[in-house]
Amino acid sequence: MNNIHLILGGARSGKSAFAEKLADESGLPVTYIATAQVYDQEFGQRVEHHKIRRPLHWKTVEQSFNLGETLQAHTKANEVVIVDCLTLWLAQCICTDCERPQNLDWQSERNALLTTLPTLSGKVLLVSNEVGMGIVPLGEINRQFQDEQGRLNQAIAQLADKVSFVAAGLPLTLKG
Repeated sequence: MNNIHLILGGARSGKSAFAEKLADESGLPVTYIATAQVYDQEFGQRVEHHKIRRPLHWKTVEQSFNLGETLQAHTKANEVVIVDCLTLWLAQCICTDCERPQNLDWQSERNALLTTLPTLSGKVLLVSNEVGMGIVPLGEINRQFQDEQGRLNQAIAQLADKVSFVAAGLPLTLKG
């Protein structure tokens, strides 16, 4: 069984639904780590859409930070963990306007995740946006986000046993 599976795609590509399908088809117990913080009503509706889609017997952990530690605590042999999603996790880590721990350091968060992933047992499905297929955005924080997301996706893809890209609900295997 592949241990780490990175699932990339654009907004509304079907990447989360694909991860959920893989988890469900595994027949194993599932823990869903939701990284989003809700800042407005419209985004709250998006989060609710994801919640409604999940089977009731799945365990949900809402954790916006300390993802490496959270994975260590919730990943077990013969179980599946979905992290949805790395993009929101990263945005919240680098956004100075987001509600985050006072002494949060993005590089430490990133390193903790990258160090933890190879040590985990069980199956880990990591959902992330591919943000490098458009134009270079205006604004320093936007470019920093795009750069960091691209670097994070590349680093995880190197560690992953399998990498899929989802477009229009259709998965394409990039690795594994």
